[in-house]
Amino acid sequence: MAPILKIRKLQKTFTLHHQDGAEIPVLENFTASIEKGEAVAISGSSGKGKSSLLKLIYGTYRAGGGSILVRHKRTWADIAQAEPHDIMDIRQHTIGFVTQFLRCVPRVPAEVVVAEPLLERGEEESAALRRARELLAHLHIPERLWHLPPSTFSGGEQQRVNIARGFSARFPILLLDEPTASLDKKNRKRVFELIEEERGSGTTIIGVFHDAAERRKASDREINLD
Repeated sequence: MAPILKIRKLQKTFTLHHQDGAEIPVLENFTASIEKGEAVAISGSSGKGKSSLLKLIYGTYRAGGGSILVRHKRTWADIAQAEPHDIMDIRQHTIGFVTQFLRCVPRVPAEVVVAEPLLERGEEESAALRRARELLAHLHIPERLWHLPPSTFSGGEQQRVNIARGFSARFPILLLDEPTASLDKKNRKRVFELIEEERGSGTTIIGVFHDAAERRKASDREINLD
Protein backbone atom coordinates (compact mmCIF):
# COMPACT_ATOMS: atom_id res chain seq x y z
CA MET A 1 0.00 0.00 0.00
CA ALA A 2 1.06 3.60 -0.63
CA PRO A 3 0.50 6.55 1.72
CA ILE A 4 -2.48 8.77 0.97
CA LEU A 5 -1.96 11.15 3.93
CA LYS A 6 1.34 12.25 5.47
CA ILE A 7 1.34 14.54 8.51
CA ARG A 8 4.65 15.99 9.66
CA LYS A 9 5.39 17.96 12.87
CA LEU A 10 1.86 19.32 13.02
CA GLN A 11 1.30 22.14 15.51
CA LYS A 12 -1.94 23.65 16.75
CA THR A 13 -2.51 26.12 19.58
CA PHE A 14 -5.75 27.92 20.41
CA THR A 15 -5.55 31.50 21.65
CA LEU A 16 -8.29 32.64 24.04
CA HIS A 17 -8.57 36.33 23.20
CA HIS A 18 -11.32 36.87 25.79
CA GLN A 19 -8.97 35.55 28.49
CA ASP A 20 -6.00 37.90 28.02
CA GLY A 21 -4.60 35.89 25.12
CA ALA A 22 -4.15 32.66 27.09
CA GLU A 23 -2.86 29.88 24.84
CA ILE A 24 -3.93 26.24 24.88
CA PRO A 25 -1.59 23.86 23.01
CA VAL A 26 -3.55 21.04 21.37
CA LEU A 27 -1.09 19.29 19.06
CA GLU A 28 2.70 19.56 19.17
CA ASN A 29 4.99 17.93 16.60
CA PHE A 30 2.32 15.38 15.68
CA THR A 31 3.48 13.05 12.91
CA ALA A 32 1.62 10.21 11.21
CA SER A 33 1.38 8.40 7.90
CA ILE A 34 -1.84 6.75 6.74
CA GLU A 35 -1.99 4.39 3.79
CA LYS A 36 -4.60 4.13 1.08
CA GLY A 37 -7.44 1.88 2.20
CA GLU A 38 -6.53 1.93 5.91
CA ALA A 39 -9.11 2.44 8.63
CA VAL A 40 -7.56 4.38 11.51
CA ALA A 41 -9.18 5.31 14.82
CA ILE A 42 -7.99 8.44 16.63
CA SER A 43 -8.17 8.00 20.40
CA GLY A 44 -7.06 9.85 23.52
CA SER A 45 -8.44 11.47 26.61
CA SER A 46 -10.76 14.47 26.50
CA GLY A 47 -9.05 17.65 25.32
CA LYS A 48 -6.19 15.91 23.53
CA GLY A 49 -7.29 17.22 20.13
CA LYS A 50 -9.05 14.29 18.46
CA SER A 51 -11.75 16.34 16.74
CA SER A 52 -9.29 19.19 16.19
CA LEU A 53 -7.02 16.82 14.25
CA LEU A 54 -9.87 15.91 11.91
CA LYS A 55 -10.69 19.60 11.40
CA LEU A 56 -7.04 20.34 10.63
CA ILE A 57 -7.02 17.57 8.00
CA TYR A 58 -10.26 18.95 6.53
CA GLY A 59 -8.92 22.51 6.52
CA THR A 60 -11.53 23.87 8.94
CA TYR A 61 -8.73 24.81 11.36
CA ARG A 62 -5.47 26.36 10.20
CA ALA A 63 -2.31 24.64 11.39
CA GLY A 64 0.18 26.63 13.44
CA GLY A 65 3.06 24.72 11.89
CA GLY A 66 4.02 21.54 10.10
CA SER A 67 2.44 19.95 7.03
CA ILE A 68 -0.63 17.89 6.10
CA LEU A 69 0.11 16.28 2.75
CA VAL A 70 -2.82 14.59 1.00
CA ARG A 71 -2.78 12.70 -2.28
CA HIS A 72 -5.11 14.79 -4.44
CA LYS A 73 -5.57 14.41 -8.20
CA ARG A 74 -2.35 12.42 -8.64
CA THR A 75 -0.21 14.93 -6.79
CA TRP A 76 0.47 16.01 -3.20
CA ALA A 77 -1.32 19.00 -1.71
CA ASP A 78 -0.40 20.53 1.65
CA ILE A 79 -3.63 21.40 3.42
CA ALA A 80 -1.68 23.35 6.05
CA GLN A 81 -0.57 25.81 3.35
CA ALA A 82 -3.37 25.54 0.77
CA GLU A 83 -5.41 28.49 -0.41
CA PRO A 84 -9.17 28.43 0.33
CA HIS A 85 -10.14 27.57 -3.27
CA ASP A 86 -7.71 24.62 -3.22
CA ILE A 87 -9.17 23.37 0.07
CA MET A 88 -12.66 23.54 -1.43
CA ASP A 89 -11.48 21.44 -4.39
CA ILE A 90 -9.96 18.87 -2.01
CA ARG A 91 -13.25 18.71 -0.10
CA GLN A 92 -15.21 18.22 -3.29
CA HIS A 93 -13.10 15.38 -4.66
CA THR A 94 -10.75 13.86 -2.08
CA ILE A 95 -11.81 14.28 1.57
CA GLY A 96 -15.32 13.82 2.94
CA PHE A 97 -16.32 14.62 6.52
CA VAL A 98 -19.15 13.15 8.58
CA THR A 99 -19.72 15.38 11.62
CA GLN A 100 -22.19 15.08 14.48
CA PHE A 101 -24.21 18.14 13.60
CA LEU A 102 -26.17 19.37 10.60
CA ARG A 103 -26.24 23.01 9.59
CA CYS A 104 -29.77 23.25 8.28
CA VAL A 105 -30.51 25.37 5.23
CA PRO A 106 -34.04 26.82 5.39
CA ARG A 107 -36.53 25.47 2.85
CA VAL A 108 -34.12 22.93 1.27
CA PRO A 109 -35.63 19.40 1.33
CA ALA A 110 -33.77 16.66 3.19
CA GLU A 111 -33.23 14.60 0.03
CA VAL A 112 -31.57 17.57 -1.68
CA VAL A 113 -29.37 18.24 1.37
CA VAL A 114 -28.14 14.64 1.16
CA ALA A 115 -27.73 14.70 -2.63
CA GLU A 116 -25.82 18.00 -2.68
CA PRO A 117 -22.25 16.56 -2.61
CA LEU A 118 -23.08 14.49 -5.70
CA LEU A 119 -24.79 17.39 -7.46
CA GLU A 120 -21.70 19.55 -6.83
CA ARG A 121 -19.65 16.96 -8.70
CA GLY A 122 -21.96 17.17 -11.70
CA GLU A 123 -23.92 13.97 -11.04
CA GLU A 124 -27.27 13.80 -12.78
CA GLU A 125 -30.05 14.96 -10.47
CA SER A 126 -32.05 11.73 -10.82
CA ALA A 127 -29.06 9.56 -9.84
CA ALA A 128 -28.06 11.86 -6.97
CA LEU A 129 -31.59 11.87 -5.53
CA ARG A 130 -31.85 8.10 -5.91
CA ARG A 131 -28.69 7.66 -3.84
CA ALA A 132 -29.98 10.19 -1.27
CA ARG A 133 -33.28 8.35 -0.88
CA GLU A 134 -31.49 5.00 -0.45
CA LEU A 135 -29.43 6.46 2.40
CA LEU A 136 -32.37 8.17 4.07
CA ALA A 137 -34.31 4.91 4.00
CA HIS A 138 -31.31 2.97 5.31
CA LEU A 139 -31.07 5.36 8.27
CA HIS A 140 -34.79 5.12 9.07
CA ILE A 141 -35.82 8.61 7.96
CA PRO A 142 -39.52 8.22 7.03
CA GLU A 143 -40.30 8.85 3.37
CA ARG A 144 -42.90 11.46 4.33
CA LEU A 145 -40.02 13.64 5.57
CA TRP A 146 -37.78 13.45 2.51
CA HIS A 147 -39.42 16.46 0.85
CA LEU A 148 -39.32 18.60 4.01
CA PRO A 149 -36.44 20.78 5.27
CA PRO A 150 -34.40 19.12 8.07
CA SER A 151 -34.71 22.26 10.16
CA THR A 152 -38.16 20.95 11.13
CA PHE A 153 -36.81 17.53 12.22
CA SER A 154 -35.90 16.22 15.65
CA GLY A 155 -32.25 16.30 16.72
CA GLY A 156 -31.79 12.59 16.06
CA GLU A 157 -33.37 12.85 12.61
CA GLN A 158 -31.12 15.80 11.74
CA GLN A 159 -28.08 13.81 12.80
CA ARG A 160 -29.08 10.93 10.54
CA VAL A 161 -29.66 13.31 7.61
CA ASN A 162 -26.17 14.67 8.21
CA ILE A 163 -24.70 11.15 8.23
CA ALA A 164 -26.53 10.33 5.00
CA ARG A 165 -25.11 13.48 3.41
CA GLY A 166 -21.58 12.52 4.49
CA PHE A 167 -21.89 9.08 2.88
CA SER A 168 -23.69 10.14 -0.30
CA ALA A 169 -20.58 10.72 -2.41
CA ARG A 170 -17.61 8.37 -2.35
CA PHE A 171 -14.26 9.95 -1.38
CA PRO A 172 -10.72 8.54 -1.27
CA ILE A 173 -10.58 9.70 2.38
CA LEU A 174 -13.53 9.88 4.77
CA LEU A 175 -13.28 11.59 8.17
CA LEU A 176 -15.74 10.53 10.88
CA ASP A 177 -16.23 12.57 14.04
CA GLU A 178 -18.21 10.38 16.47
CA PRO A 179 -20.86 9.61 13.85
CA THR A 180 -22.88 7.39 16.20
CA ALA A 181 -22.98 9.77 19.18
CA SER A 182 -26.53 10.02 20.58
CA LEU A 183 -27.91 7.38 18.19
CA ASP A 184 -29.81 4.37 19.45
CA LYS A 185 -28.52 0.82 18.98
CA LYS A 186 -30.54 0.20 15.81
CA ASN A 187 -29.25 3.30 14.04
CA ARG A 188 -25.67 2.80 15.26
CA LYS A 189 -25.79 -0.59 13.54
CA ARG A 190 -26.94 1.07 10.30
CA VAL A 191 -24.07 3.58 10.45
CA PHE A 192 -21.52 0.81 10.93
CA GLU A 193 -22.97 -0.96 7.91
CA LEU A 194 -22.22 2.18 5.88
CA ILE A 195 -18.69 2.34 7.31
CA GLU A 196 -18.11 -1.31 6.39
CA GLU A 197 -19.35 -0.62 2.87
CA GLU A 198 -16.88 2.27 2.52
CA ARG A 199 -14.02 0.14 3.82
CA GLY A 200 -14.91 -2.57 1.32
CA SER A 201 -14.70 -0.05 -1.51
CA GLY A 202 -11.13 0.93 -0.54
CA THR A 203 -11.94 4.25 1.12
CA THR A 204 -9.43 5.41 3.73
CA ILE A 205 -11.25 5.92 7.03
CA ILE A 206 -9.97 8.23 9.78
CA GLY A 207 -12.35 8.46 12.69
CA VAL A 208 -13.06 9.44 16.27
CA PHE A 209 -15.45 6.93 17.82
CA HIS A 210 -17.66 6.83 20.88
CA ASP A 211 -15.88 4.04 22.73
CA ALA A 212 -13.21 1.33 22.50
CA ALA A 213 -15.62 -1.27 21.13
CA GLU A 214 -16.56 1.03 18.25
CA ARG A 215 -12.90 1.79 17.54
CA ARG A 216 -12.10 -1.92 17.28
CA LYS A 217 -15.09 -2.52 15.04
CA ALA A 218 -14.40 0.34 12.63
CA SER A 219 -10.60 0.39 12.33
CA ASP A 220 -7.48 -1.60 11.50
CA ARG A 221 -5.29 0.33 13.91
CA GLU A 222 -5.37 3.14 16.45
CA ILE A 223 -3.45 6.37 16.90
CA ASN A 224 -3.58 7.43 20.54
CA LEU A 225 -2.97 11.14 21.09
CA ASP A 226 -2.08 10.52 24.76
